[in-house]
Amino acid sequence: MSHIESVLHENRHFPPSTTFQAQANVSGVAHYQALCEQARTTYPEFWANLAREHITWHKPFNRILDAGNAPFFRWFDDGELNVSWNCLDRHLTHYSARTAIIFEADDGTVSHVTYQQLFERVCAMANALKEQGIHKGDRIVIYLPMSVEAIVAMQACARIGAIHSVVFGGFSAKSLHERIMDAGARLIITADAGFRGGKTIPLKSVVDDALAMSTISPIERVIVYQRAGCSIHWQNGRDVWWHDCVSSQATFCEPEWMNAEDPLFILYTSGSTGRPKGVQHSSAGYLLGAITSMHWVFDAKPATDVFWCTADVGWITGHSYVTYGPLALGMTQVIFEGIPTWPDAGRFWRMIQQHRVTTFYTAPTAIRSLIKLGADLPAQHDLSSLRLLGTVGEPINPEAWLWFYRQIGQERCPVVDTWWQTETGAHMIAPLPGAITTKPGSCTLPLPGIQADILDEQGESLPVGEGGYLVVRQPFPSLLRTLWNDPERFKTTYFPVEFKGCYVAGDSAHRDEEGYFWIMGRIDDVLNVSGHRLGTMEIESALATHPAVAEAAVVGKPHDIKGETIVAFVVLKQQCPRNGAAKAMADELRHWVGKEIGAIAKPEEFRFGENLPKTRSGKIMRRLLRALARDEEISQDVSTLENPAILEQLKSVC
Repeated sequence: MSHIESVLHENRHFPPSTTFQAQANVSGVAHYQALCEQARTTYPEFWANLAREHITWHKPFNRILDAGNAPFFRWFDDGELNVSWNCLDRHLTHYSARTAIIFEADDGTVSHVTYQQLFERVCAMANALKEQGIHKGDRIVIYLPMSVEAIVAMQACARIGAIHSVVFGGFSAKSLHERIMDAGARLIITADAGFRGGKTIPLKSVVDDALAMSTISPIERVIVYQRAGCSIHWQNGRDVWWHDCVSSQATFCEPEWMNAEDPLFILYTSGSTGRPKGVQHSSAGYLLGAITSMHWVFDAKPATDVFWCTADVGWITGHSYVTYGPLALGMTQVIFEGIPTWPDAGRFWRMIQQHRVTTFYTAPTAIRSLIKLGADLPAQHDLSSLRLLGTVGEPINPEAWLWFYRQIGQERCPVVDTWWQTETGAHMIAPLPGAITTKPGSCTLPLPGIQADILDEQGESLPVGEGGYLVVRQPFPSLLRTLWNDPERFKTTYFPVEFKGCYVAGDSAHRDEEGYFWIMGRIDDVLNVSGHRLGTMEIESALATHPAVAEAAVVGKPHDIKGETIVAFVVLKQQCPRNGAAKAMADELRHWVGKEIGAIAKPEEFRFGENLPKTRSGKIMRRLLRALARDEEISQDVSTLENPAILEQLKSVC
């Protein structure tokens, strides 16, 4: 493999203010460097000290890291704990009346749940699960709308040692069925329906369809939360109401003390092909990653912060930075049922003003959409409570980063651009906001204890500026332990032999002269144009700097001479152009990319749309764009798309 070329040049620097640095959990670059040096010289004792500091153990551990059966690493494996106890019980002595959750429903209704109330609701649900015959190690599928109940269900599973597998509420019956069968789940928790953007989203009917797909199903019970009050099919003997289950239960449930390596959850992540991968995370190592990253990257201040991560609990971000990380630190957080553009594009900014949010963590896709729909709206709201901003899910292009920093953070809030994955469980590369100077578009430097590198195809480190495979050289506690029921796939996917024991992330990246990491896209998204290997993110960033462009995504299309040509899918800030206007805009953007990057990066084709195909979590479904670019019939499951009608619009070529 020839190296991947970096064509993005971004030299603007934004150091932390002296005010922010003075109050930060990690204050100044010297403090960060000292932590990194401590990790380097005392590894793995570095992680053991953090585990003793941040986790309350029922039985303290003596063994730290067992690497004897690499890559099936084990951390703290003679210790015992309960994750739910660490998220709830340990706060009750001093913080029982503190608000744990501010829940804002789709219609704007707001409710508050204290730590005491959340503890009692979790215990009642845990007792209800035990009454249904659920034991330690049983798998439970959770298919719920974004709600307090989703967190209660997950925490209740953790309390009794059941392994939860949350399935995002937008997945189809087929996708749900695959996950139920692979996990061998005995029980599913769902709702009659949810609300999203003023619409009622059916859930129970999808569950019914999923369970009807097989004559033999492992599911014995379906617990249904009555959210919408709509009419649903009911199967006596199988279906039970949530409120009937919990109404007579005691509000205390003794926690099941778990071995540190006992599985906490399975979360399925799909590739572009093949069956879903059931990422399996441990109890202690995963929790430690969630806690330390909250403390370092989000500079968590439990007594004063109001933390808002906009992710759904159906994704890893909602696991680590909604259900577990904030609660383990005793923080107050906002949970939102709806979408950022309903009833209008000012919804996020109104919520920040109303709830006095201090830390706001969202996806670049959401940021770009909100720029397009109302770049002037933030100025109409009081955002003075904010002190820290974060982005997650994909690389953020510099222009969107700068808008977020200037318009939302008002040039006083650091922006933490976080790189991590479902498989890593917690942040891997991200700026510590009181220590690291940021650069728009770069996730900056690895966290203490994370030894990241960039390798070529033979597993050798690459020099500054050359792109290659992003890897982590040493095991770390929050890393996935295996793929559920598929250890061989785990080894070949994440620890291929040519990379000599490194965890291979599947992303391409390069480093600049200051050691900063720049994510260039997935390895399988790299474009090969006339022998030049180009990262998609950099071309997309160049397009996004054009004043008329709100968002862009590029993919490759096979070409007899060049190998691949570049196809650009573009959303403009203005009305979608047609015919001659579309051709003129395509020519203008092609010239713009040539000027910004070079002729080699000019897209051959442009397709304009009012939006890009995105999941309800805001991720662009690039495999659909690749199919559109190649004029292929779309045979993939599109049930998770927020906007399936957009696919037809994007077929037109300029």
